[in-house]
Formats: sequence, C-alpha cells, structure tokens
Amino acid sequence: MAAIKNIALITASTRKARVGPQITSVVNDILTGDADASKNTKISIVDVADFNLPVFDEEIMPAMVPDKGSFKNAHSIAWSNEIKKYDGYVFVIPEYNFGLAGGTKNAVDYLYNEWIGKGVLIISYGIFGGASASEALDKTLKGMKLNVVDTRPALGFHGGVGDDLWLAGAGKLGDDTKKDIIAETPTILKAFGELKDLMDKQVPKDSQ
Repeated sequence: MAAIKNIALITASTRKARVGPQITSVVNDILTGDADASKNTKISIVDVADFNLPVFDEEIMPAMVPDKGSFKNAHSIAWSNEIKKYDGYVFVIPEYNFGLAGGTKNAVDYLYNEWIGKGVLIISYGIFGGASASEALDKTLKGMKLNVVDTRPALGFHGGVGDDLWLAGAGKLGDDTKKDIIAETPTILKAFGELKDLMDKQVPKDSQ
C-alpha cells in the first residue's frame, strides 16, 4: 500500500481584509472532492497569518538551522515545526502591484532546510490571475531547491477591475469569481497530479 503523503495547502495572504482563505477553501474542496487527487494524500490547510511572522528577526541564517544553530523566537520555531511536517506544498498566493506579496516572501525566507527537495504547486490569484507573483515565487522556490510543478493555475477575479475585485478588497469572494475558480478544476487537478508524481519520486532527506 502506498504511503500517505502529507500536503500543506498554504494560504499565503496575511492582510486583515483578504480573500485568500476563501479561495483556499474552494481549492481544498476541489482537491478533497476528487477521488484520484485525494487518494493517498492528507491535505492540511496552513494559514501564514496564524503565525504572526514579523520581518525576519532571528540572529541566525535559516540555511544554518539546524546544523549550526537553532531559532530562538517562538514564532520562528512554530513556523519551522509546522512546515517540516509536510511532504509537499500547495501555495495559494495573491498578487499585489504586479508582484509577490511581502508576507508571502517573508514566510518563505524564514526557512530553508525545511523546504528543500520537496514538491510544490503554486496557485495564484489577482486581477490578471496573479501571473507576475506566480513567476516570482516559481523562480525563488526553484532557486531554493524545491521542485515546482510545471502547471501553475492562475485565478482571475471575474470581470477584471470590477465588482468582484472590490469585494475581494473587502475580504469577500464574489459568486462569479467562485464559479470561475470551480471552472478551473481540470487545471487545478492536473497541477495537483503533477505534484503527487513529484512527491512519489522524492528521496527522503535522511537517506540522501
């Protein structure tokens, strides 16, 4: 019997008024509602905002943990302990001003060894589907030795600069945008299948 893979479905937005958790919830429903996607996987929603990460404030470089030292701050330790539990990751990321959100980059940069060698899927959202943010995170994660799947779903707000965008700014997911996300189910499932394939090929870090 194949081993169960633990996957973190990460809500990366940390703004007070945010639509990220609702988009993550729709993605979670798509993944857990598909028999092939959910087979041999355990998906856990992880919200970056819950960890209250300030701009990196440790006195040691993340790449030096744990071989040459350890984190001292409770938020860093909690984030590290959470992320290292998983075999792979699905990032649900916003795009702000044609780029990667600062909170997303900060959360990634807090850690290093917890991430490397693992598979990751990037799902972005924004006026234009968050393509610029997706490209930026793709480059960062590949540089950090993660294995990023080729398919990166980009979810746009219905109507572009319109009613659903303003709803999102108030932290509400518009019905039409939700329908548009659900319509992207084939692409999301394709990307998740690629993630599962990558994880099946991963060599456990302890055996390297």
